[in-house]
Amino acid sequence: MPVPSPCVQICTMDEASGLCRGCARTLAEIATWSALDDEAKREVLARVAQRRAAAPAGGARMPPPAQKTRNA
Repeated sequence: MPVPSPCVQICTMDEASGLCRGCARTLAEIATWSALDDEAKREVLARVAQRRAAAPAGGARMPPPAQKTRNA
């Protein structure tokens, strides 16, 4: 059975952490995902789980991007 991607279609990188706000992967992990074998994908998923667990409030998602305000 193939290892599913952790992508949740919230593809915004957090500059401070270097992680995707949706899936908690690094750019390198995202870029190489399709070339990884299943064992390596499971290793990435384990790191993602650790990152989410360490995030505030259980870390279901990384913090949302800051909202930009427009001057009226």
